[in-house]
Amino acid sequence: MIVPNLQLGIGFHAAGAFLSANCYAPQKYIRSWSWEIFWMVQAAWCWLLWPIIGAAFTIPNLALVLSESPPDRMLYAFLMGIAYGVGGTAFNISIRYIGFALTYSIAVGLSSVIGTIVPPLVRGQLASILVRPGSGWVLGGVAAGAVGIAICGAAGRMKERDLDAAAGTRGEFSLFKGLMLSLVAGVLSAVYGLALEVAAPIADVAELHGAGVWKGNVSYLFVNTGAFLTALAYSLYLARRNRSLGELRSLAEAPDNRRLRRNYLLATLTGTLWYGQFFFYNLGHVRLGERFAFTSWAIHMILLVLFSNLLAVAFKEWKGCAGRTRLLVIAGIVVLCGAVLMLTYGNRP
Repeated sequence: MIVPNLQLGIGFHAAGAFLSANCYAPQKYIRSWSWEIFWMVQAAWCWLLWPIIGAAFTIPNLALVLSESPPDRMLYAFLMGIAYGVGGTAFNISIRYIGFALTYSIAVGLSSVIGTIVPPLVRGQLASILVRPGSGWVLGGVAAGAVGIAICGAAGRMKERDLDAAAGTRGEFSLFKGLMLSLVAGVLSAVYGLALEVAAPIADVAELHGAGVWKGNVSYLFVNTGAFLTALAYSLYLARRNRSLGELRSLAEAPDNRRLRRNYLLATLTGTLWYGQFFFYNLGHVRLGERFAFTSWAIHMILLVLFSNLLAVAFKEWKGCAGRTRLLVIAGIVVLCGAVLMLTYGNRP
């Protein structure tokens, strides 16, 4: 029996969101590697190796759990993971064009709304959820999160104008490309939350075999491997087109292989940080209990946007922007903090 604990649940969600918000930081220090090689290596850790390791160490009688789980749920979770993989790839490319803050604001914001509302709507439970005590605060928190995300998006638009006005500071910034990729990422990333709902019966089998709070780790064996398949296919396609597959073994610019080993380490760190999001999401989700467990996705995603904006400030993504732009970012962060507090209050026992 898992005893609900609101504070612990929010804390685990915050830990996972913080790790995810920081997961692309190591990418800034990759040298002499094509993007597809980096993406392939980090995806191998995030979506394949760590889910296998995590399930092997936390799910008792794993082979028996898999044999007793419904095959159709395994298949559906895997297929939905493939769609999520497309969203994750679009997400990373979007960062190149519009940076951490705006990508997280648009993609994660859209994902939070879709991933929160659709599961109970599909199950026919939304109406009953909305009449529970505290539901008004929960809906207010989701709405405040959407407002905070919109404010951060407006700040991103002002950022583009500021960078246009400052010669030589624009770089690859492209609002149109980044916006399109972020929208794709937001919609398809929400599929991940739906996939976990689909895989819930598999997690229930794991709980019957003593997995306890770790039961959700078995779901990642199907959802995450589907995402890895997408990442691997796209990376291999680019590697063949760009003739970059040899970079896995050596780098022409650094024949002593020290830079290659460093790149592997940074890519592994990226994948590990990203997997940390899934690891702590499961722990946070089960601690919220059945009453408002559907708010897990919104809480997690809003915290992601909050931490990503703070990270963008740390990486000086807003350097060279006008004071009003920075004030708008701060306003967005404040609203997002308020959204998390409202969601927390609405989920109180």
